[in-house]
Amino acid sequence: MLPIAHVFSKLIMLFSCMFIVPAGVGVIYKDHTLEAFLLSGVVGLAVGLFAWAATRRFEHELKPRDGFILVVALWVGFAATAAIPFMLFDSSLSFTDAFFEAMSALTTNGATVLFSLDVLPPAINFWRHFMQWMGGMGIIVLAVAILPLLGVGGMQVYKAETPGPMKDAKLAPRITQAAKSLWTMYCILTVLCMGMLYMAGMSVFDAVCHGLSTVALGGFSTRDTSVGHYDSLPIELVIAGFTLLSATNYATHFLAWKKRSAAPYRIDTEFISMMLVILSSILMLAVYLWWQGVYGLGESLRHVSFNLISIATASGFASTDYGQWPLFVPVWMLFLSCFTACSGSVGGGIKMIRSLILFRQAQREMTQLLHPQAIIPLKVNGRTMSDSVAFSVLGFIFVYILSVVVLTFVLLGSGLDFQTAASAIVSCINNAGPGLGEVGPAANYAGLNDFQTWVCSVAMLLGRLEIFTILILFTPAFWRK
Repeated sequence: MLPIAHVFSKLIMLFSCMFIVPAGVGVIYKDHTLEAFLLSGVVGLAVGLFAWAATRRFEHELKPRDGFILVVALWVGFAATAAIPFMLFDSSLSFTDAFFEAMSALTTNGATVLFSLDVLPPAINFWRHFMQWMGGMGIIVLAVAILPLLGVGGMQVYKAETPGPMKDAKLAPRITQAAKSLWTMYCILTVLCMGMLYMAGMSVFDAVCHGLSTVALGGFSTRDTSVGHYDSLPIELVIAGFTLLSATNYATHFLAWKKRSAAPYRIDTEFISMMLVILSSILMLAVYLWWQGVYGLGESLRHVSFNLISIATASGFASTDYGQWPLFVPVWMLFLSCFTACSGSVGGGIKMIRSLILFRQAQREMTQLLHPQAIIPLKVNGRTMSDSVAFSVLGFIFVYILSVVVLTFVLLGSGLDFQTAASAIVSCINNAGPGLGEVGPAANYAGLNDFQTWVCSVAMLLGRLEIFTILILFTPAFWRK
């Protein structure tokens, strides 16, 4: 544990240095938040320095199992550190709510407990969005790129944070090069999004903040009514477009950029499946709202397109209160958030690749019933998947569903109604942001009590680290030497 604590101390100090960015925003806007961010940075650096001094004798390369402990510890530690400015700024905000807000930001959830976002100090608002941007591609992946400078290899951390069937695919021979390639694409998309939002009519500050959260699929906004505040079709189109880009595997973007060709998108089964699911759902739900007399057909297409893309990809922006629509529509949107985003993207949920593997496995089982002696390979995206991958996917989906059910019952037992409890857990574990009922798009999570808020925070962390990374820590085999 001490070698893990040593690496943890270095990364906490590194994270604490990030407070200088919102502090600079506070200086520019003179919003009286400079002291809060500087003090937060000092506290984080002091804790990290003390831990470093106490554990520096135990510095050595991490073992594979150490990566799991370090990743979970880092996300919890980062959230606790990031919560400090919220409490210093608003003394009435409890640690529970401040931690929830920070965890929501770092996991790119988009759920919030804060009111009056329109008049929130710019530096505080920026900090929320900046955390989402850092958490989008993963603070750990960023750290992996510089871990050699800290004296520890990065592959154990990278694999611990990215469990799943495609985790061993490499963009470059070395993990640090892969991380830098991902972050290069991420930064390019962020700058482009900011520029286009500004040209679409946002102020510079709003364009920067929304650009950060859009590319991160975070869903935080500087406005209480989210994107609906602007009532602008160009802004909605820009955000929807970059949302789809960020919900696509970044390896596909990298290959397309490297080859200067759109061919990687055309042959990516996962990307094509995501687009087909989204486009067919938009058409179905738009016609349904038109048939129900909620909007005209054109207005239905506009509102359904933006909100469905946002929720299905686990972004979390809203252009209208879709909680007032016929229940079938928002529930379908939440259902899509469970599996629509691609692997290797910054989206949440099961991921489309696992859904495709499960679907192909079901097809193979039915064919096997008709032809018991046939040898039928399991192929996805032109690649033959081993039986171990199929079993891994089945196990993950089972644990995912079990986690949703158990946590929903926990919230039901705490006194929440079923719609609020179920949608809150689905939204949090998929990192999709708003749910329905008391946590719908026109409300937020401030109405939950402390226990319910902690349950939702746990669900966010489970979803961001894809469940197994956390649950493996509670197995006796993990701790057995």
